[in-house]
Amino acid sequence: MGRSVLGTKGDRILINGQLTYSDIPGTRTEAHGLLMNARFIQGIFDDRADPGRFSRFGVDWDAETNTDRLIAALPEWRRYGLLGFTVGLQGGMPVLTIDNHTIDNNPFSEDGTQIDPAYLARLDRLITAADEIGMVVIVSLLYQGQSRRMRDGRCIRAAVAAGSRFLREAAYGNVIIEVANEYHVGDFKDHPLIYHAEGIATLIDLARAESGGLPVGSSGGGLVCNPEVCRASDILLVHGNGGTEQTYYNMIRKTQALGLNRPIVCNEDSPRFTQLKVASRTGTSWGYYNTHTKQEPPADWSITRGEDQFFAWRMAELIGLDVPTLSVADQFHFQGFEPGCVYEGKRWIRLASLYPERIDFVEYYRDGVLFDTAFEEPYYPLHRQTWIQDGIELTGSEDRWKAVAHLHSGDVIERADEITI
Repeated sequence: MGRSVLGTKGDRILINGQLTYSDIPGTRTEAHGLLMNARFIQGIFDDRADPGRFSRFGVDWDAETNTDRLIAALPEWRRYGLLGFTVGLQGGMPVLTIDNHTIDNNPFSEDGTQIDPAYLARLDRLITAADEIGMVVIVSLLYQGQSRRMRDGRCIRAAVAAGSRFLREAAYGNVIIEVANEYHVGDFKDHPLIYHAEGIATLIDLARAESGGLPVGSSGGGLVCNPEVCRASDILLVHGNGGTEQTYYNMIRKTQALGLNRPIVCNEDSPRFTQLKVASRTGTSWGYYNTHTKQEPPADWSITRGEDQFFAWRMAELIGLDVPTLSVADQFHFQGFEPGCVYEGKRWIRLASLYPERIDFVEYYRDGVLFDTAFEEPYYPLHRQTWIQDGIELTGSEDRWKAVAHLHSGDVIERADEITI
């Protein structure tokens, strides 16, 4: 057993017998027992099909180095109050660039009984590093984007058993098992054992038994709460993708209305961190998910300037941690112009703000001509979803970009290629 032992008491999370955050003087009582977390799903990622294509963004791809960089970044996140993160044995989808169907990130053998030792070694390093600084790892076993590589139901059961047994034999105390990431979406439709609530509930039971009693759950798609899956779970894992504050709140209240008195942990939403207000009001945990910086291998695991930084500040404020005050000038950042962030002639630019709820709308101009207007957080041009935007084709000329944020107060904030106007 490691240094950090996860427990629960009713709907609260404990570490080493204490409510989370309660050991830090001055923290808000409302935050005690919560597990603020982030989606670091690609923490042990690799690609058997064509790993060389992930040498991009100015970084040479190496699976071991990718994990080591995440380990190195964890203390910085911990200082701002992040206590948990999700990592996947089958990773997640780099939704902005490469088709996940072309990626082979499946560490399970053809029959599911064996797991690639290199993946397990990286996972062990990551869980151990988290354990040493008091963090919890949500280990996701199955991902729909890799399920086509799972032969049949027997293979799936064997894989769940093998992953759970590894976690038991390593005697980790700081782990939550997520059997499947969004069990009823995408390619999971080809595996009824996962796709239907009755099936995933039996897999949750299997993982609990094979892991020796580690807490287990399984997320559904954004804003979904299935009663049978919740009843089977020790920790109710939910996703908020695509939700407004109201629709996300409605889903949390529906989950609480089941009366199970178990922790509710959102472990995937979007960069829409104003959902932290809902978490605070409902006494539930929230999970930050940034497709741009954290799910496109090779990920930058640090607290990058812009969205990551502003989420960290807001999370720390919610918990009651001391953070430096940001000037108004520093509360907006026009990002997507960082070196190496172009891929196949596209950029993903967007305006990040410490208080996006103060924004009415954002106009984007290219070479002085209106390009697009964003009315919804996160304020992406070419907005598709709360976690997805289309890439902007570069013209080959000297594109000059400007973002103009119109605030509810009537003030206007302008940023141009990271330079204040």
